[in-house]
Amino acid sequence: MSYSGSNMGSGSRTTRRTFEYGRTHVVRPKGKHQATIVWLHGLGDKGSSWSQLLETLPLPNIKWICPTAPTRPVAIFGGYSCTAWFDVGDLSEDAPDDLEGLDASAAHVANLLSTEPADIKLGIGGFSMGAATALYSATCRILGQYGNGNPYSVNLSAVVGLSGWLPCSRTLKSRMERSHEATRRAASLPILLCHGLGDDVVAYRHGERSAQTLNSVGFRDLTFRSYNGLGHYTVPEETDEVCNWLMAKLGLEGL
Repeated sequence: MSYSGSNMGSGSRTTRRTFEYGRTHVVRPKGKHQATIVWLHGLGDKGSSWSQLLETLPLPNIKWICPTAPTRPVAIFGGYSCTAWFDVGDLSEDAPDDLEGLDASAAHVANLLSTEPADIKLGIGGFSMGAATALYSATCRILGQYGNGNPYSVNLSAVVGLSGWLPCSRTLKSRMERSHEATRRAASLPILLCHGLGDDVVAYRHGERSAQTLNSVGFRDLTFRSYNGLGHYTVPEETDEVCNWLMAKLGLEGL
């Protein structure tokens, strides 16, 4: 699947990029289908890496959709191409934001969720850059639009971010202040953030600061968990936390 994006400047069309997304892996629910979650991998990874892990979780009511990001040049690697949801020069909320890439990936995720049945609860989760994309999608949901102003219409019931950060954090507060509806939506959207204190790729302080920013602009149902000794990877203690949180927030029956 491809997504075309363009920048408009001074009344004229500038660079247009087309993003070709890789293979999408789906883990079907083993029990009654109650929720669908799109799970996004980290920089340089692919959807199958996470689908294999998610299939082992004791969450029989969830359908997991694990897409693969486009292969594109990435600034942090000196322009070397790898799978990435957006371009990034630094793995933190301080990095310049690739708004076009973020919008394209958020739209790709929304499209994957748009065909789910009306009675199914929808969520987005991810690891590292995937977590950043999930959090960006959360801000699009509560603002009702993408960064480019196009409407965002997917109703999210849960967002999970592991070892990630919040893109566009510097402008979020001013955008939120323009909309009472955004504040109301933010207060009711459950978010779980988990981060290892030993993370040497996306430093713990970036995850902590992202949680603080989200809380300060009105995300009241936000849980932030830290793990001693955990680096830039996941462990059973963390996945257990995710399972318990999803069961509670989505009201899953477990059968």
